Amino acid sequence: MSAHVLPEPGPDAQAHSAALVSLIRAHMHQAGGAIPFSRFMELALYAPGLGYYSAGSRKFGAEGDFVTSPELGPTFAECIAHAVAPVFAQLGDDAVFFELGGGSGAFAEAALRHFATLGVLPTQYWLLEPSADLRERQQARLRAALPAALFDRCVWLNAPPETSWRGVLFANEVLDALPTPRFVMHEGEVYEECVVLDADGEFLRVDQPADALLRAAVRHIERDLEVPFPDGYRSEVLPQLPYWIQAIGGLLGEGAMLFVDYGYPRREYYLPERNDGTLVCHYRHHAHGDPFFLPGLQDLTAFVDFTALAEAGIHAGFDFAGYCAQTSFLINNGLTGRLEAIEEIGDEVERYRRHQEVKKLTLPGEMGERFQVMGFHRGVDIGASFAMGDLRRRL
Repeated sequence: MSAHVLPEPGPDAQAHSAALVSLIRAHMHQAGGAIPFSRFMELALYAPGLGYYSAGSRKFGAEGDFVTSPELGPTFAECIAHAVAPVFAQLGDDAVFFELGGGSGAFAEAALRHFATLGVLPTQYWLLEPSADLRERQQARLRAALPAALFDRCVWLNAPPETSWRGVLFANEVLDALPTPRFVMHEGEVYEECVVLDADGEFLRVDQPADALLRAAVRHIERDLEVPFPDGYRSEVLPQLPYWIQAIGGLLGEGAMLFVDYGYPRREYYLPERNDGTLVCHYRHHAHGDPFFLPGLQDLTAFVDFTALAEAGIHAGFDFAGYCAQTSFLINNGLTGRLEAIEEIGDEVERYRRHQEVKKLTLPGEMGERFQVMGFHRGVDIGASFAMGDLRRRL
């Protein structure tokens, strides 16, 4: 969908976007005119007080720009809790659950309740939330929704832990929002997509020679695929992913990491026909391809290269636990029991709503196959969570 048919924002929203545009222009002037697309994406999403995830607009659910699995209902979080319960049973009393980016707090609410039901409560529930606004919303929601004994386990972090810890790290739709470099091939050489200002002061994408880090990342993909990218081929790659995994999970002494996101194994990510990458913008439940439309008011995402994630997790010293579609993971981890509980709901309207929730989570045309789950473990074993539908052969 092109930007000109997207819903028109109100005056306050337009003023907010204009303020962010001014900030980005100032950064471009400081940088001498051009900034990498990844820097534009970083500012558009995370500039303090103005970026999409840093400011106060509503992102999640029917009133926002997209719907995540936890917003549909508790089933997703309950199945994740079921999957990692054996980890807490193996680790004992001092294990924590560490959620990256807590969204609206819906996942934490449902997960903590289900941990309590299963009798495997983590000693603390950490939330790393870069948005002050979202942090306040999470705190208000969880304080109102949870018994005090559960809410008191919640701890909000400003940065990853700096000392060794034990437990589970969980990230749902986090990797797709990491600011990603975009590359393009010209006469066999690697160029980086950058952003400049045109004569009217509007954002314009241009290509400049890539630095050594980006060039090496692209050449690594070519070697793995055993074929060079053709001229004009444009896509995304995250050279910083191994460093990011090390930063958020490197001090996890014993435990597991689970990542849920939309993406492909490398050979599918970089198919010849996918020659303009996977960048997608989300605005009020419309997906489109213009990253310069109303910066600060729309989400910018790129699909995940799950082969790169596997490499990064193993490089960080973890054992690979498994990789499967979201549907398979949920079935492996208690979905049948969740369906039985839904059948016992007396309210017919609520029972129907919950059935629709499960359909959205599992049907191939919804989230079931588009979203995938990858796990790693160290000193524990969560391999059983991937017993059915393991896709590692495709990596």
